[in-house]
Amino acid sequence: MANSFTCNIVSAEDSIFTGTVEMVVAAGIMGDLGILPGHTPLLTELQPGPVRVIHDGGKEENFFVSGGFMEVQPTIVTILADAATRASDLDEAAAEEARQQALKAFNEKSSELDYTRAAAELAEAVAQLRTIQQLRKKAGKG
Repeated sequence: MANSFTCNIVSAEDSIFTGTVEMVVAAGIMGDLGILPGHTPLLTELQPGPVRVIHDGGKEENFFVSGGFMEVQPTIVTILADAATRASDLDEAAAEEARQQALKAFNEKSSELDYTRAAAELAEAVAQLRTIQQLRKKAGKG
């Protein structure tokens, strides 16, 4: 068990994943973070994007989080996400539509609040599309 640790991915609505893993890769606000067993404890904010979980034996599972926090402790990594889903459950057409709507709102901003909301929605839609593209690339290689 020295080469693995527990990972929990929890959204505001549900527990998405709990299991023993060898590695977690998540999109932190300063860049991607790779967490291996024995990583230094930390707490960091996550930006919208993919979370990769590598299980014992190398099997990989992908998730999408719309932001939140990741806490790393000696034997457990917890991702507390605003919203989270399995990457395979993402709808590319819906993500592209959300991106288009956010771009439209972004360009037609009527107040600072609208601008901020549109920017956040655009970032989330683009992150969902990036997650889908990463999953598609991986499927093409395997």
